[in-house]
Amino acid sequence: MINHQDRLITATGLSRDYGDHRAVINLDVELRKGEVLGLLGPNGAGKSTTMQMLTGNLAPTAGEIHINDVDLLDEPRKAKQQIGYLPEQPPVYRDLTVSEYLHYCARLRNVPAAQRQGSVERASERCGLKDVGKRLIGNLSKGYRQRVGIAQAILHNPAVVILDEPTVGLDPIQIREIRSLIRELGQEHGIILSTHILPEVQAVCDRVQILNRGKTVFNNTLEGVESLEQVFFDLIFREAGEGQTEEAAA
Repeated sequence: MINHQDRLITATGLSRDYGDHRAVINLDVELRKGEVLGLLGPNGAGKSTTMQMLTGNLAPTAGEIHINDVDLLDEPRKAKQQIGYLPEQPPVYRDLTVSEYLHYCARLRNVPAAQRQGSVERASERCGLKDVGKRLIGNLSKGYRQRVGIAQAILHNPAVVILDEPTVGLDPIQIREIRSLIRELGQEHGIILSTHILPEVQAVCDRVQILNRGKTVFNNTLEGVESLEQVFFDLIFREAGEGQTEEAAA
């Protein structure tokens, strides 16, 4: 049972406008220590916009975000120290080796010089990168580049790890390996996982929050998986009836 005092993210009333288009509408997000939250929805539902707001990369038009009781908008540097982020496209430098890149990221994260080697070694071991530390990132498979992206997100041992579509484009074996890594990380961190794939949420998450057109349409634990599937299929048919074929297919 997760303690009420272990709340890591509290975001209330989040909205984000792009001109006349409101991509996220009055959204609430909560994450607690030891929890893996799946942010599920079709393409265009507002998942990536929400994650960019939660990581401080995009300012909300309205709403508040607290990371480990720190106001992200008032104290962004302090709040971001608690966050590790893997965007959909891993922010890796292909002309660096894995070790060089992770040491560079450790400096960016202000990991003290005396602790950098240990931080890099721990992140490499947890992400299965010990045997490829001297290889150029550009010569790695996409699955290993995803692992490097996750490693940079956990180098500074953040309370919160946010992963945007971490298994997109991977083969089935790589997907299983990344899912296993996410479950392991979820034992020590609070994890938010963005995806449009329902089985992925069922495989790794404790709770799911479904978004559609910028709004929450379902938010519950996976114990009610039958109810989850019913809501999801109702959503598909409703969108199909309105001619939204792209969202229906998702």
